[in-house]
Amino acid sequence: GWCPLSPAGAQTTQLLVEPPWTPAVLWDQVTLTCQGSGTTGATTWYKDGQSWGQKRPDHFLVTESGTYTCERPGTGRSSPVRVSDGPLVLQVPVWPLLEGDTVTLRCRW
Repeated sequence: GWCPLSPAGAQTTQLLVEPPWTPAVLWDQVTLTCQGSGTTGATTWYKDGQSWGQKRPDHFLVTESGTYTCERPGTGRSSPVRVSDGPLVLQVPVWPLLEGDTVTLRCRW
């Protein structure tokens, strides 16, 4: 399912990543979704710190590596999500992990 990168219930803009693994990699066909209060369709996206398009859709399929954030009126800018195209990555679930949790790791190449 969708996994927020901010605590549940926080009144902030959240950037959701699917599939729910970090670091995200292009070959997983990553979809980013921006959630926050305010006017639907008023999402501003940033790629590598630069404004990358205002009023783009609230979600899209990533086709370029980089660091993405989004901004919604009233709740501000999200935490960043890095999407990599590296040849080898060790992935962990995006949700918070606590000591003692059982966790599945993925080694991708």
